[in-house]
Amino acid sequence: MKLIIQIPAYNEEISLPLTLSSIKRHYEGIDEVEILVINDGSTDRTKYIAEEYGVEHILNFPTNKGLAKAFLLGLQYCINAGADVIVNIDADNQYNADDIDKLIWPIVNNKADIVIGKRPVDRIKHFSPVKKLLQKIGTKVVKLLSSTGTEDAPSGFRAFSRKAAMQINVFDNYTYTIETIMQSKAKGFVIESVPIRTNEGYRKSRLVKNLFDYVKKSAFTVLRMFIIYRPFRFFVIIGGIFCFAGVLIWAKYFFSILNGSAENHLQSLIFSVILIFCGVQTAILGVIADLLAINRKLLEDVQVRVKMLEQKK
Repeated sequence: MKLIIQIPAYNEEISLPLTLSSIKRHYEGIDEVEILVINDGSTDRTKYIAEEYGVEHILNFPTNKGLAKAFLLGLQYCINAGADVIVNIDADNQYNADDIDKLIWPIVNNKADIVIGKRPVDRIKHFSPVKKLLQKIGTKVVKLLSSTGTEDAPSGFRAFSRKAAMQINVFDNYTYTIETIMQSKAKGFVIESVPIRTNEGYRKSRLVKNLFDYVKKSAFTVLRMFIIYRPFRFFVIIGGIFCFAGVLIWAKYFFSILNGSAENHLQSLIFSVILIFCGVQTAILGVIADLLAINRKLLEDVQVRVKMLEQKK
């Protein structure tokens, strides 16, 4: 069994040596261990440091493509390089690489398809109380909407089976963390969370410019992925809200008839009819969106089959 540890890196000449030196070359159940550094358009010595440390694979981008794109292209590269298990770890030395064993164990033993490292958020000193709270709220929302057991949605310390890596698609340009979780249930992946440790003193995140920006983009990503992977549920919920409001207003009009004052509430009847009509229309949109989602799934199945055929050549 072959393990490839991929490390997306953008101008990480300071922290990359720490990350590379902390990665072991022997893991239980693994026959081969290789490292892939994804040099995402770095303008410093990131590429040369990877070469100096004897990294087996270096994927160089002439310009910065962003974390989500680098992650996806890294997965594709690992698949082509024959990886059975793929671990993604950040280049900033945030995560303790000694916990790679914990991440790969459920996959090596066929217990899971995706494993996410759960950070001890409450004990991370450089996380402000507000950030800790937002992390917890965000994880609970993603957990609810994705119907998975993930315990740390933003964590980038993850392991993927070959099967899962071949089916992962990332549409978002901001981050891959939430989207891959939202996909897991829809594609039938078994996803687990394992406790991991973090290192102190790593640099400030470049992905999170400020908490407001992070919350806004993350919320948009969650909503977008929920619509893509659960369209029928989304539109039926919205349609149900419209219909429920319309029925309440209609009930108010009905009682006004019993009280003999219906003429004064005629506008309520009209408004209730409009709301109910909008609710029905929204539900119909849900059916159409669900049909489109089925078509997308069929295309994704074709994509996986093409990848499998390419691997056999």
